Amino acid sequence: MRKVFASGNIAVAEAAMTAGLKFYAGYPITPSSDLMEYLAEELPRRGGVVIQMEDEIASINAIIGASNAGVKSMTATSGPGLSLMAEGIGLAVITETPIVIAHVMRAGPSTGVPTKTTQSDIFMVRWLTHGDYIIPSFAPWSVQEAFDLTIKAFNTSEKLRTPVFILSDAILAHVWEPLVVKEPGEVEIIERKTPRSKEGYMPYLPDEDLVPPMAPFGKGYKVLVESLVHDEKGYYAPNNEKYKQLVTRLNAKITRNIDWLFEYEGFFLDDADIVLVAYGSVARTVFALAKQLRSSGLRTGLFRPKTLWPLHEKVIRDRIKGRKIIVVENNIGKLALDVERILCDREVYKAPVLNLESPTLKEVKEAVTQWL
Repeated sequence: MRKVFASGNIAVAEAAMTAGLKFYAGYPITPSSDLMEYLAEELPRRGGVVIQMEDEIASINAIIGASNAGVKSMTATSGPGLSLMAEGIGLAVITETPIVIAHVMRAGPSTGVPTKTTQSDIFMVRWLTHGDYIIPSFAPWSVQEAFDLTIKAFNTSEKLRTPVFILSDAILAHVWEPLVVKEPGEVEIIERKTPRSKEGYMPYLPDEDLVPPMAPFGKGYKVLVESLVHDEKGYYAPNNEKYKQLVTRLNAKITRNIDWLFEYEGFFLDDADIVLVAYGSVARTVFALAKQLRSSGLRTGLFRPKTLWPLHEKVIRDRIKGRKIIVVENNIGKLALDVERILCDREVYKAPVLNLESPTLKEVKEAVTQWL
């Protein structure tokens, strides 16, 4: 364990190496570029490989290939770069390939404002590609949490054989704070399951946890990685029974682990009449507002999901008991739609704060107090 002073991007990179990252492929794009730059210096010293690819399409497919070869792999991108990765991430979903994508949100649509921040991509990481699936996504609010949740992202990816997002933004990526870097052996690191025997091995035959053991290329197993709907052997299976079986399992292996996947933090919720909901770097300002409103006599709490997808609806219903719920986001109001649905018996209001910089306390207060 060592204490350093680091940015959010460096925290993600350090956590990835602690988790066992051995292959990184990416294409520089603001505001994620310095994450790759840091790994380009540090990862080779720890026995890993960093490759700058010709674009994001090549990057996502490179880490899928490396993961299937048996090594932990990741990439990082932002905005338009993630758009280019959409098809590849769908490939990772259906082939059940463990990969981690650090997505550093910036302003859009299209090229937008490359050097500025928003929270506008939270639906993008949820519904990035076609088909039925759930991709776990974690949203830290501090440099330390960027480290801790990146470890969780790798553990989730390996445990459930799925792509996973660590969802940052331009503010968190470049803010510098004290960081406790945990070394291997000081934090739980999960490794993917491997087959117990070569005899009778089928690459998509799941265990009771719905996750198939994963055999790496070149170790004597007969492995077929198939992007088409497939059976347990990996053979194309264009029939309703196999399709339903596969899609149901891909989703169920995520939802049955919801208690382990979903992380949140609650402040002043026990007696809160007004509950603010916020996530990521914006939640830092919302937390300050919650304390200010509370000191003025308004019983105000804060619910901060660290896991954005999937949401644990029972936890949200159980923990948010306030009469009035106000969702604060640096977008037009996206998570608010799910909060409205989950807490349909309560007053739920959107408080969008559209700001290319980190929203100020004054701006957040103005957005919230219109509903008080």
